Amino acid sequence: MIYSLPHKVMIQEVGPRDGLQIEAKILSLSEKLELIESLMDAGLREIEVGSFVNPRAVPQMADSEDLIRLLPDRPGVNYRALWLNDKGLARAIGSGRIAVDGKLQITASNAFTLRNFKKTLDEAVTAMPEWISMYQEAGIKTWALGVQAAFGCNFEGDVRPADVVALIARVELLMNESGNQLKHLRLADTMGWANPIQVKRLVGLVRERWPNLKIRLHLHDTRGLAIANALAGMELGVDEFDAAIGGLGGCPFAGNPGSAGNICTEDLVFLCNEIGVETGIDLDKLITSAALAERLVERPLPGKLAKSRGLQHMRH
Repeated sequence: MIYSLPHKVMIQEVGPRDGLQIEAKILSLSEKLELIESLMDAGLREIEVGSFVNPRAVPQMADSEDLIRLLPDRPGVNYRALWLNDKGLARAIGSGRIAVDGKLQITASNAFTLRNFKKTLDEAVTAMPEWISMYQEAGIKTWALGVQAAFGCNFEGDVRPADVVALIARVELLMNESGNQLKHLRLADTMGWANPIQVKRLVGLVRERWPNLKIRLHLHDTRGLAIANALAGMELGVDEFDAAIGGLGGCPFAGNPGSAGNICTEDLVFLCNEIGVETGIDLDKLITSAALAERLVERPLPGKLAKSRGLQHMRH
C-alpha cells in the first residue's frame, strides 16, 4: 500500500486540556487565556480548551466553563472539549461555544478498560448504544470513533492490529444499526507503545477495510518515537494529528508519571515544514507559544525546537 505524503495536515492543539490536566501547577484563567490566544495567533484553528468532568477528579479543569465564556470569537477557530457522560455532554452543549461532535470512545485494552472504567471491553462495547441514543436525543449524529491504547498497553502488553480492526468493526455495526455512519477514526497511542512499523501496519489494515475513512493519530512521545510515528502515518496518507505545545501532557493513568507527554506541536510543525507538508502554522510564533507554556507551568518541557530553534535562520 503506497501513498504520497499529504499536501497539508491539520493539527489539533490539545495542550490546554490534555496537556494541562496533569500539571502540578494549576493555571489561572488569565494564564490559560494567554496561552490559548498565543496558539491562535500562531495559526492553530482546532484547540482543545477544557473538559466537562468532575472537578474533584481533575481540579486543573475545574474552571473550564468560566474559561470558555471568556474565550474570544475567532473566525475559523473551533474550540473543543472532553466529556465522559451525559452531564458532561449537556454542559458542553450548554456552553454554546464548544464544537460538539458525535464521537464515541473505546479502549483497545481489556486490562486498561477494567482498571479505569470498571468494566470489560465487551461491556464497554455493549454500552455504546447508550451513547448513540444520548447523542440522538441531543440531535447529534454519531460519526466519529476514538480508540485508546490502539498500539499497546502498560497493563496488557502489545495490542494486535487485527484486534483493533475487529473492535472498530463491532462499533461500526452498532452505529449502522442506529442509522449512523463511521466517517472519522482517531487512533491513540495512549501509553507510548507505537513504533513506525506498528503505525503502518495498523493504519494499513484500517485503510484496506475502510479506504475512505478519515484517520487522525494521537501520539505520545513516552519513549521518543512520536515524530517517527507521525511520519509513518503521513507516508500512508494520514493528514490529521493531535499535538500539545511544548510536549505537554501524557496519560495520567498509564503508570509513567515522569515520561514525556503528547507529540510536541512545534516539533511536528518543524517536521512538516522540512518535508514540504503545509500546516498553516507560523513556526516562529509557535516557538514563542512553547516558551510561554514552559514559563506558565514552571518546569522544563520536553519539546526540542523551542530550545534549538528551526533551521530557517541558519539557511542562506
